[in-house]
Amino acid sequence: MSTLMTVLIIAAVVAVALAAGALLYRRTGSGGGTRSLRRRFGPEYERTLARHDGDEAAADRELRDRVERYGGLKPLPLEPKVREEYTAQWTTLQERFVDAPRQAVADADRLLARIAETRGFPGAESHEEQTAALSVHHPHHVDGFREARRAAHHEAASTEDLREAMLHARALFEDLTDGGAPVSPARQGQRVPKETALRRPNVLKPKGSGA
Repeated sequence: MSTLMTVLIIAAVVAVALAAGALLYRRTGSGGGTRSLRRRFGPEYERTLARHDGDEAAADRELRDRVERYGGLKPLPLEPKVREEYTAQWTTLQERFVDAPRQAVADADRLLARIAETRGFPGAESHEEQTAALSVHHPHHVDGFREARRAAHHEAASTEDLREAMLHARALFEDLTDGGAPVSPARQGQRVPKETALRRPNVLKPKGSGA
């Protein structure tokens, strides 16, 4: 076998090995691969995947882009007085829900945007950008922001739709105001507790709750 042929064979083997290694690297979760992104984003990964009609490569590209753009963002802490003011405002919104559910959800949407901006996320003038940034730091509850926006602006939304949107929005509210720092990954996957520091009107109780 000639020296040239040997070199070509070795080059081909190396190329195949590199390609296989790159595929394994992406699949095993190293360097922001599919598995790593699934772990990091949880339900947000599945929502993104569904939006791309099951195209993992497209979903991965979008989420890696979000991490690149917003992963280095360091949320600002909330001053205790400011957090108390936001908590009082949220409590008022929940009380208003009984008589004006759509307006309460619309106000909740605006309040979440204001808190996010206070914490250093992109401004409320760009809901899409603000949501993308929040998804990197609060992936388990960011959809509450979207749901509040959709329900508040959807004329056909029922009272039950609005109630669910308010509950999910509250989960993000609690994340954003919990000590002025993002909730740990372990807590992000938990369900919204039945009892919280915020008062909840009966209309906001989860179905089947006896509390």
